[in-house]
Amino acid sequence: QMKETSFIEQNKEKWKKFQSLASNQTSDPEEIADLYSDITDDLSYAQTFYNKRTVRVYLNQIAQGIHNLVHKQRKDSWKKLFSVWRVSIPLEIYRSRKNLLFALFVFIFWALVGAISTHFNPDFPRMIMGDGYVEMTLKNIEKGDPLGVYHSSTQIKMFFDITLNNITVAFYTFIAGILFTIGTHILIFNNAIMLGAFQYFFHLKGLLVVSFLGIWIHGAFEISAIAIAGGAGITLGNGLLFPGSYTRLQSLQLSAKRGLKIMMSLIPFLIAAGFLESFVTHNYQELADWSKWAIITISFSIIIFYYIIYPMIVARRHPELVHESDPPIKTYVNVFDLNKIRTFGQIFSDTFSFYRVHIGKIMRYNLVFTIPIIIAVVIFQDLVRYEDLTHQYEYDWASQLSIIMGFDVKSISDVVVTFLWTIILSIFTLSILYHFKNQEQRADLKAFTKFMLQKLPGTWLSLSFLFAILFYLPWYWMFLVLFVAPFFWLQAPSVVLGEESFGKRFGNGFRYSAKNYGNVLLGISLMSLVLFIFAQPIAAVFSYQEVNFMREPAMEDFLDKLADFIKNVSRYYTTDFMVPANIARQIVYIAFILFSLPFFVIMMGFLFYTSQEQTQSTGLRKQFANFGKRKRYQETSLDFD
Repeated sequence: QMKETSFIEQNKEKWKKFQSLASNQTSDPEEIADLYSDITDDLSYAQTFYNKRTVRVYLNQIAQGIHNLVHKQRKDSWKKLFSVWRVSIPLEIYRSRKNLLFALFVFIFWALVGAISTHFNPDFPRMIMGDGYVEMTLKNIEKGDPLGVYHSSTQIKMFFDITLNNITVAFYTFIAGILFTIGTHILIFNNAIMLGAFQYFFHLKGLLVVSFLGIWIHGAFEISAIAIAGGAGITLGNGLLFPGSYTRLQSLQLSAKRGLKIMMSLIPFLIAAGFLESFVTHNYQELADWSKWAIITISFSIIIFYYIIYPMIVARRHPELVHESDPPIKTYVNVFDLNKIRTFGQIFSDTFSFYRVHIGKIMRYNLVFTIPIIIAVVIFQDLVRYEDLTHQYEYDWASQLSIIMGFDVKSISDVVVTFLWTIILSIFTLSILYHFKNQEQRADLKAFTKFMLQKLPGTWLSLSFLFAILFYLPWYWMFLVLFVAPFFWLQAPSVVLGEESFGKRFGNGFRYSAKNYGNVLLGISLMSLVLFIFAQPIAAVFSYQEVNFMREPAMEDFLDKLADFIKNVSRYYTTDFMVPANIARQIVYIAFILFSLPFFVIMMGFLFYTSQEQTQSTGLRKQFANFGKRKRYQETSLDFD
């Protein structure tokens, strides 16, 4: 046993630091959490050997103070959400400033190439934008409405279509960087040369100022976002090109996180660009020139401030964070400690680790319980609504899902099918949450069946509101879902994983959801973003089939190519050649749902356990229950005197 004076002398500097953290309301909660386990170990030792001494009381007070501070700061998820935009993202922009500047210069260079090419060859825009678009623009110029293309649709529809298009183009530009930055350079070239040719085309018609004032009302945000996305794509690709001391895969993980932070910052600007194009540029002829100049100037000023000036301000305020070394790559674990408070970053990282460990068992259960039902339901719906399969739709993903899930409710069979899907999704959710309580258990069909029958009614009830907005809210209102769903997000894990009475668990779901609204909103947004980025080239939900002036479909992905191939082959065998192509789309969409949904449910589980620990301190109570049991790796030779 160590003498009390030696124990105090050995640890007093560390305790002073703890006490300083506990009294400082602006302390970093991550730093507190990292150091918290040390003070509890010291307290455990003091309770064992100096239980009636002052040092035990002193350490207990520090531990309680830090514990309360952790809870107080982690509850403020909104503050943490804003700090990401206020500090974390600007710092990442500052660290990636060379890539962003390079992307801007490359964009300007190709835009000048487009303008110069049009100067020497007035037909160059036809090569870039197509004859159809150029002819339409010439007709609009003759009518005295050179930017009449912006009047081609209703404003609400324009807003959704343009916003989705802007986001898709930006993220295509980013994710293409994974091809050693070559893909990003190609997309920058494509967009920049088109812009230069388009603007110079109007210059040749004597309409440069008119086109500038019309296009750059929304273009200030939209074009800037493409250049910034190019910088993020180069950041992503550089992780593969220049791995340094990491493996290429580890370097890619780190560069992807950096690029994603930059891409997150673009979402508000892309939405603003869609709004301006739909509601302001749409009425450009009715606006005074001074108002157009004002909008363009303000827009560029915001971009310059947030992406140039403000990152430098943040870097000067936090010089210690500018050159922060890259964190070590997380190693996977097979058993996760559930009784601890996780940061948002830990939740996000552990979600992917948990998925890797348990996805095999999750899918085994669903091969027995849900996938056979899904196959039966889809076949039934395709037979009942066969006529709907013979068409090609503007938004195929929305139309095909409405067919197989029945949420457009065209008949009583759709109501039955929708109800069956709520049962399917409830069982699927249970198959994921089951592994939180049975992490080390091998796939046991009998045990899961018993668990499922016991928990299914409560799970279905806890998910009922999410089902209602999922199946019956029009898809173009999904932006609203993003802000409403977090209030109900932790209902299911609370009902399934909680150990209180059903009423208490159900109520906790609402409390935990409201308390962690910011983290839930950020989690849903970021996870959706990650899945979108990796799904986009294969089968993106933003892909749509529409004849335009560039090509058909307007945004093509691998599934579009596959469906076209199946459609062309089927022409030789049946007049209903669209049916096989649409069935192929259904298969891909269902597979995407089955393999992406676990990410959201696993995140639900970790958020629930973090909320439970914040409220009930289950893990803390377990630590105190183990006080007096010394840890061998912390003992010294004096312990055996």
